[in-house]
Amino acid sequence: MLIAFVVLYLVLSIVIGLLAARKVHNTADFMTTGRALPLPIVVGVVFATWFGAETVLGIPGTFFESNLGGLISDPFGAALCLVLFGLVFARRLYRMNLLTLGDFYRQRFDRRVEVIAAIAITLSYLGWVAAQITALGMVFNVLSQGVISESLGILLGATVVTLYTVIGGMWSVAITTFFQMIVIVVGMTVIAVVVGGMAGGIEPVVHQAVINHKFEFWPALNATAILAFIAGLLTLGFGSIPQQDVFQRANSAKTENAAVWGSVLGGVAYLLFAAIPLFIAYAATVIDPAMVQQMMAGDTDKILMALIQNHLPLWAQVVFYGSLLAVIMSTASGTLLAPSVTLAENLLKGWLAPSGMSDRDFLRLTRWVIIGFAVVVTAYSLWQNAGNTSIHTMVENAYKVTLVVAFVPLAAGLFWRRANRIGAYASIALGLAVWLPLEIFLQDPSIPPQFYGFAASILGMVAGSLLSRRV
Repeated sequence: MLIAFVVLYLVLSIVIGLLAARKVHNTADFMTTGRALPLPIVVGVVFATWFGAETVLGIPGTFFESNLGGLISDPFGAALCLVLFGLVFARRLYRMNLLTLGDFYRQRFDRRVEVIAAIAITLSYLGWVAAQITALGMVFNVLSQGVISESLGILLGATVVTLYTVIGGMWSVAITTFFQMIVIVVGMTVIAVVVGGMAGGIEPVVHQAVINHKFEFWPALNATAILAFIAGLLTLGFGSIPQQDVFQRANSAKTENAAVWGSVLGGVAYLLFAAIPLFIAYAATVIDPAMVQQMMAGDTDKILMALIQNHLPLWAQVVFYGSLLAVIMSTASGTLLAPSVTLAENLLKGWLAPSGMSDRDFLRLTRWVIIGFAVVVTAYSLWQNAGNTSIHTMVENAYKVTLVVAFVPLAAGLFWRRANRIGAYASIALGLAVWLPLEIFLQDPSIPPQFYGFAASILGMVAGSLLSRRV
């Protein structure tokens, strides 16, 4: 019955995506819904896109292994990104009426900066989309009690998400995501109430976390620990701002104010609601401490699913897995569309048709790019799954390259009049030159390499822009 429900839910998501696809008449509809989304839907798609597999499975797993401070990148950094984007970046970018964020780099600097930024943005999505596809594989594996391997589950999940994304684009993503947001909020709240009752209420769970020092948040009072803490916050807090999915949701809003407050309210909702799967998972320490102890030596990402499957009645399992599928698919579809659009608009279009391309041909190209990127990210997911990389780590690693390469040119280009093409070149070159060797050769560094790369990127922008004006 549970598997039948899951299949029914997947079919329903595809049907909703196909119905939404009827609104797609041109590339603008496919990429930005023709700027037709009202504020409630913008809030919903922002929240549901970011409330992904890492929030339900990865964040609790990291919390078990460390403490609240271990979540500085996500959800704290992720929520900071959405709020900052809404308050600081959304209004100016919305007024520019761009198709993709990569278009900004071309208009403000030049084609070379556009290409480099687009490549960095696209690469950053490999980890994020892979985390969602990997989680789908885990769900199918658990639901089928091992009949469907995680690898086969990854292939099945990628196929379903790709199908409705490639047909309806942002319209399919927006409508299915809004539907999935409702499922997420209702389902997770119901499960939290059920699990809380089994644990004896909120107080025993909180008490268990307190005695295990799980609410320790701030770093030790030394320079290394503080810098590592800041780097964790900046990796998602700043590194995910120059992202097509963040821009795409704001840019799809009907009005400028909807673009601003859709991002802000979506970010606040994400931070607050991230506490619910954290509570559900940690309640396992009260309900079944022996199971938690056993799984701590293995895959902590699966503790929550093990609790649900071993201790909840069938109807509650149906609610949970419906919510979990909604969580994963809403994020996977949005994060699959965003890099594909960037590749098509900011890389392939200029190379394949320098003199221009018809809207119909460009729409066809974008759809083929979505399929191609889906194939690549599925292969990457299988590789990461074979290496047992945690979901939270996949997402955290995704934003290093955009922090180092894309954030400073975006921020300086918007808010510093002296920023110029040479400054952008120097920012990208110096940031990469510092970050990449450290990332490749340093083993378990006390301060994350992307922090040094980010500092070098700022230096390159300032020095390059000011010195080039004097020459």
